[in-house]
Amino acid sequence: MRALGSRRREKNVEPLFAALLGYLSGSIPFGLLLTRAAGLGDVRNIGSGNIGATNVLRTGNKGLAAGTLLLDLLKGFAPVFAAGMIWAGETGDVAKAFAAGGAVLGHCFPIWLKFKGGKGVATNAGVSFGLAWAIGGAYALIWLSMLAIFRISSLAGMSAVVAAAAAAPLFGYPEFFPVLAAIAGLIIYLHRENIGRLMKGEEPKIGGKK
Repeated sequence: MRALGSRRREKNVEPLFAALLGYLSGSIPFGLLLTRAAGLGDVRNIGSGNIGATNVLRTGNKGLAAGTLLLDLLKGFAPVFAAGMIWAGETGDVAKAFAAGGAVLGHCFPIWLKFKGGKGVATNAGVSFGLAWAIGGAYALIWLSMLAIFRISSLAGMSAVVAAAAAAPLFGYPEFFPVLAAIAGLIIYLHRENIGRLMKGEEPKIGGKK
């Protein structure tokens, strides 16, 4: 009985460790670190004030923007993948889901920046690939397609997060739908100002006037 009780406590604690792992990884502000290292100052003082790749692109340095995109994607993928390696079976799926949520929360609300971070689109791309390649593929397809057609970063990102949530049950991963749906809701909420500009036709396009 003691062994059973101990195992139950471990099952309750494991998701919390996974969420903490995700949060710590997601909260690394790569956009801010890269722009400062390049001598471009604080990226939060330009454009939207966010630390993501889209705002880094406003510095005019495409290489830094690409680096930020890849690193933000990696910091979402790594903790989810690690959780799947550390914990197996059903426990592993739960741990991956908690790591996924933690990573996006870490990016959006990093403790090091007084909980003011980015909007989570690139980090959620990494999370989606970490949960399942099919989900990540759907995310990437919609994200890149919408970006190519409309050239509006916010519209592409919001479309992609919804696509990832929808893809989870469609491709046989219903256990990941709740966390992806919650993440989609959060990211869309963080884009509420973008939505207002989209409705007015005032949302800037990539490569267009700011």
